[in-house]
Amino acid sequence: MRWVWTETGRDAVAPKIMYQALRLLMFILSFVLEDWAIHDLIQSPRERRLALLLVSSSYVTWTYQTHTFSNAVETLLVLWSIVMTQRILNDKYRSALLSSAVLGSLMAFGIFNRITFPAFILPSGIYLLFHFSRKPFSFLTLGATFLLTAAFAIAVDTSYYNSPAGSLFHLLRTNPTITPLNSLLYNTSSSNLSIHGLHPPYQHFIASLPLLLGPALLLIWNIRKPTLPTLSVLSATLLLSLVPHQEPRFLLPAAPLLLSSVRLPEAKPLRRYWLASWLLFNAVLGVLMGVYHQGGVIPAQLWLGQQQQQHLGFTEVFWWRTYNPPLWLLGGKEIMTTDLMGTKAEEMTKKVSEAVGSCMEKGFGVAGLVAPWSSVELDTWMKDSRTQLSFEKLWMSKYHLNLDDLDVEEDGIPGTLERLVGRRGLVVWRIRRLCEGAPYL
Repeated sequence: MRWVWTETGRDAVAPKIMYQALRLLMFILSFVLEDWAIHDLIQSPRERRLALLLVSSSYVTWTYQTHTFSNAVETLLVLWSIVMTQRILNDKYRSALLSSAVLGSLMAFGIFNRITFPAFILPSGIYLLFHFSRKPFSFLTLGATFLLTAAFAIAVDTSYYNSPAGSLFHLLRTNPTITPLNSLLYNTSSSNLSIHGLHPPYQHFIASLPLLLGPALLLIWNIRKPTLPTLSVLSATLLLSLVPHQEPRFLLPAAPLLLSSVRLPEAKPLRRYWLASWLLFNAVLGVLMGVYHQGGVIPAQLWLGQQQQQHLGFTEVFWWRTYNPPLWLLGGKEIMTTDLMGTKAEEMTKKVSEAVGSCMEKGFGVAGLVAPWSSVELDTWMKDSRTQLSFEKLWMSKYHLNLDDLDVEEDGIPGTLERLVGRRGLVVWRIRRLCEGAPYL
């Protein structure tokens, strides 16, 4: 793409163009690979048509799956891992070496993409253990391609995350980057997970699955018999419920897996009511999750990248209570960015104040803060005259809702809705220290 862009006489691809191209790529991949996998998983033409209709009409497909989320990639990897597993199991007379080789690469790629991947393919692994006891060459092929793909991934990650000093071979011997191990160590620490938010073990059952599937969750009782897709969903939901931090996107592969397994109600009145509720659910959630939820992050980062660093005067930009901002959208601008995630308000104010500095320090800085307008803690901080800070609103997007900041216990349902909807938006603030004789930036 960079080569095509330079043909227009421009030096580098604009971040916005690159972002739109990646969205288009993910749409094409989901459209082709997801539908192809479902076509392969379901043998009955009638059930296949229903599954494709439900999956394509789900808001999960045309919101989450068109983003470059690791969860969207995981969904495709889980689907095709199950496809390859079924191909291996259905081949009664041969070792299915090609399918085994592909599955080994998919498993390695899936684990390096997201540490949650094994939770989805555990049932496939159990079925394959019995199969491999009769077909050892299939197991050896899978193991070889898994190791080769894992070694390649380690080499790529080591080269990317380490400084260019020294040869790659030396880095692999002394300081290899093993992403799944790092992810596992991070996510087994309660102190790390508390930054993102802690949830009860039943969160996935009462919140995540209903949010992803809506009325389709009522159809799971119509599933005739357990299959690999349904067992994968059950396995992942149970295992990931053991982790204190839970988000609906962690169960993203569950949407196509369950939607390709259910049947519509047989009674015509019930079927009409269900279809109406399904259309309404996906229309509402499509707008809510596809437009508003964390919808200001990309526009804010693109806006920051389009500004001259000297004009803004930022020494550091802090993001608070948002998704992790993609740094590549800055277009190569050297803007120091710190993601505070969901840290407490007291910790956030401390970090920003330290970055701004005090009037006693020579050359005190100017900090940027990107935060949801619904974070009412900012109001108290801004009104506190003892801080000696000036807050200037530089940019704001109204198409932003922070649904990760639901505090129903303290604010109640009406108060929470009033705060999130009435004060929707994402704001970029310029914060500087008020000192006598200091020039206004």
